[in-house]
Amino acid sequence: MIDWSTCAVLERDPERVSGAWVFCGTRVPVAALFENLEDGAQVGEFIDWLPDVTLEQARAVLEHAAHSLEAAESHRPRALALD
Repeated sequence: MIDWSTCAVLERDPERVSGAWVFCGTRVPVAALFENLEDGAQVGEFIDWLPDVTLEQARAVLEHAAHSLEAAESHRPRALALD
C-alpha cells in the first residue's frame, strides 16, 4: 500500500470525493490516473481529458508511487535458496 500522505501534489478531505486522495486543487482522484493507465491511456491523454491535473502533478504521483514500491521491495524478506 502506498502512503500518499507524503506526496505533495495530493490532498485528502473527508468532506470531498468521499475522502479519496485527489490531485491538489481538483476533485480528480489519484486512482483515476492509475485506472486510465491500466486501460492503456497515455499520461498526456489523461492530462488532456482532465485539464485540472497538470503534467507535473501526474509525474510527481508516478514518481512517488515508483519510489514507494522500490522502498517496499527493498524491505521485503528474501527467500532462501535451498539446494
